[in-house]
Amino acid sequence: MDHFNVDIVHYLPQFAEQTVKMWRDSKEKAIEQMEMHSFDCHVYFLNHILSAHYKIELALMDEQIVGMIAYHADEISQLYVHVDYQGRGIGQLLLERAKTESNGKLILRTFERNKNAQRFYEKHGFSIIKRGCENEEKLPDITYEWTNK
Repeated sequence: MDHFNVDIVHYLPQFAEQTVKMWRDSKEKAIEQMEMHSFDCHVYFLNHILSAHYKIELALMDEQIVGMIAYHADEISQLYVHVDYQGRGIGQLLLERAKTESNGKLILRTFERNKNAQRFYEKHGFSIIKRGCENEEKLPDITYEWTNK
């Protein structure tokens, strides 16, 4: 765990391109599928849609974005860690922030083919509550829930 030299900062539009690049790389590796939206559309989504509905925080190490989370009191919308920095506690650090600011319950969805994410969420107290296919990628997904028992 070397997350003690990770800074958590609020998302700002000046971080958009670096955030989107990290997010796309991480997601494409996780689901083995190319991102369907253009880079510019992804930046627009981050700056104008995601940020309007969720609190977005970034994990920075030496000025480099190594993780991002978008959440509110009862849901985590996005959680991605840079492909070169996975397994170092960064995701856990971001997840803890969402748990701390939650209403005591969080839901999130992940892709069924993303086994690493499933192991990660289950290790951190999330349980499967539903399986389906509620995403634009048309891939089977899993809805998880965490409650502060």
